[in-house]
Amino acid sequence: MKKVQHSEIAGLPKNSLAYDTFLRFLSNKAAVFGGVVIILLVLMAIFADVLYDYETQVIAQNIPRRLLSPCLAHPFGTDEFGRDLLARVVHGSRMSLIVSFSSVAISLIIGGILGAISGYFGGIIDNVLMRLTDILLAIPMTLFAIVIVAALGPSTKNLAIALAASSIPIFARIVRSAVLTVRDVEYVEAARAIGAGHKTIIIRHILPNCLSPIIVQVTLRIANAIYNTAALSFLGMGVQAPAPEWGGLLAGGRTFIRDYSYLSIIPGLAIMLTVLALNLLGDGLRDALDPRLK
Repeated sequence: MKKVQHSEIAGLPKNSLAYDTFLRFLSNKAAVFGGVVIILLVLMAIFADVLYDYETQVIAQNIPRRLLSPCLAHPFGTDEFGRDLLARVVHGSRMSLIVSFSSVAISLIIGGILGAISGYFGGIIDNVLMRLTDILLAIPMTLFAIVIVAALGPSTKNLAIALAASSIPIFARIVRSAVLTVRDVEYVEAARAIGAGHKTIIIRHILPNCLSPIIVQVTLRIANAIYNTAALSFLGMGVQAPAPEWGGLLAGGRTFIRDYSYLSIIPGLAIMLTVLALNLLGDGLRDALDPRLK
């Protein structure tokens, strides 16, 4: 049987930049652990309905079985309404990921456009956009999100909008900084010389060469969005009951924390493990994509 090479397993040409980056990432055990945890979490969120029925096992109340300690039938125990905590944690992962991924995607698109325009054109456009960004960055992110949710009303959609709006200035700054490093290099000058338009130069020549810091920042912002989603839901300004969300589960369990501490410990551990995994993944991607660490 033919021996399978590492390059064939990875699906990347050997000795290529992508291949070297992939190997550097695999050599970082903490980053691999973070990536595996995130993959498992995403799969759990995707197949949550297969694991537990939403109507009968997640939100339906079963008062005779309320506040059961962890056991074989209920590995994480039950809450004050007799609902299986494991089922609610599994479905809560879906809610947390939907809000965090959607908010980061919105902020990346809007902030990326503003940052690319600011960094590419410079001058008065750069000054105006960056001063507006500085004003927004002066407001603490969580406080900014609370103000937006308070103005729009507590809901899942408004929570995603609030988190997206609070992250736009960060992505604008990151993308602007990356664009400034490549806007005057030779291949960009060559594109200008052959008559390429500004839109073509930005999309086809500049942004593809700015992906490394953006990818790293995306993983870190998702971790921050999960944390802020839980914080706002804990305060009653995010995902509303009976829909499960990790921060909401924490808020529901604090009343019983003395006698039934698992109601708060388990969702808290879920938040901690997810944020830790995303940070480890982000650090690993940063080290793998940085050519100076080769």
